[in-house]
Amino acid sequence: MELGSREAFSRMGTLGIEEEFYIVDADGRPTSGTDDLVYGRDPPAAVPEGFDHELFECTIEAQTELIEDGDDAGDALATVREALVDHAAVDGYRVAAAGLHPAAKWRELDHVQKPRYRAQLDCIQYPQHRNTTAGLHVHVGVDDADKAVWVANRLRWHCSVLLALSANSPFWNGFDTGLASARAKVFENLPNTGIPSAFEDFDAFQRYERRMVETDSIADRGELWFDVRPHTGHGTVEVRAPDAQRDPDVTLALAEYVRALVVDYAERYEDGESLPSLRRELLDENKWRAIRHGHDAAFVDRDGEGTTPLGEVVDAECDRLGISGVREVYDAESGAARQRRIREESGPDALREDLLLNA
Repeated sequence: MELGSREAFSRMGTLGIEEEFYIVDADGRPTSGTDDLVYGRDPPAAVPEGFDHELFECTIEAQTELIEDGDDAGDALATVREALVDHAAVDGYRVAAAGLHPAAKWRELDHVQKPRYRAQLDCIQYPQHRNTTAGLHVHVGVDDADKAVWVANRLRWHCSVLLALSANSPFWNGFDTGLASARAKVFENLPNTGIPSAFEDFDAFQRYERRMVETDSIADRGELWFDVRPHTGHGTVEVRAPDAQRDPDVTLALAEYVRALVVDYAERYEDGESLPSLRRELLDENKWRAIRHGHDAAFVDRDGEGTTPLGEVVDAECDRLGISGVREVYDAESGAARQRRIREESGPDALREDLLLNA
C-alpha cells in the first residue's frame, strides 16, 4: 500500500513543475511515440531521470528538477523543454502543447500498455478511454503536514482563477466546444477529480487516503486527481488545475502565482488566521465559470456575497502577493482565444503548427 507520511513535509517553498505534452508527427498530428522517447534509448544528459508515460502513446510528461530558489524556475523549465524537443527530434517527432490537442481523436489513438494504465482503463472504462488531456501541475514544498492541508483547503478557491487564466483547450475531437477549457470538463468525468472537500487536518486527509486504498477505490495515492491536494509522498501542495501551455512564460507565471499563494497562506497559518470558506457547490460554480468563459469569467467571492471579474481578481492578487506574471497573462490573448483566431484566420494546419514547442 503506497501511502505517504507526515515526515515527507519537511521543506518550505521548494518548487517543481510538471508539464504534459503531445508527441506529434511532421504535420503536427498526435502520434504514438512514448515507447521510443521513454524506453527506446537513454534519456538526455540534461534530464537524467528521463520522461514519463501518460495514458496515451501520444502524450508524455516532463518534470523539472527540484527548484530551491524561485528565481531559477525559468532556467529549470527551459532545460527540460529543450531536452524534450531535441530528444524527440532524434526519432523524427515534434512536441506540441495545449490542454487538448485539436487534432487528437481518442478513438484513433493508442493507449499505452503500462500495467498501471491498463488497470485504470479496465476499472474506469469510457471516461478514461477518451482522456486525451494534458495539464500543468505545480508542486510547492510545505514544512508541516497540517499546514499543507490547511493551505490546500484555502487554494481551492484559487484553482478556478488559475484555470481561467490558463484556459487553452477550446477544441475537442476536432470541433469547437464553446468552452475555454474543454480539458477540465473532460478530465473531471474521471473519479476523484475536481475541487475536493476541505479536510480538518492531516490525520483526516490521511484517513481518507488510506480508506480509498483499502477499499480498492484507488490503486495508490497517485489516483487522487483533485485540482489541489497535499502530496503525501513529495511533501508538497500540488495544484493540478491549469491547462498545459505552449508558451513557457505562461507556465512560469502560473507557477509563480501558485508558489506565492502557498508561501502566503503558510505564513497565515503560522499566524493562526481564520479565513472564510465557500461551500463546495459554489467552488464548483466558479470552476464552471472558468471552464466556460476563461479570461471573461467572474467569480463568486470568498465571502459568497458577490462576484468579481477575473481581471480585478488578478490585479488584487498581484498587488497583495508582489507578483506580476499573471497580470501579463491576463492582459494578453488567452490560449483559447488564440487557438480560435488562428483556426478561423489561417485554418487547422496553421493551428497545429502554432502549438509546437520550439524549445
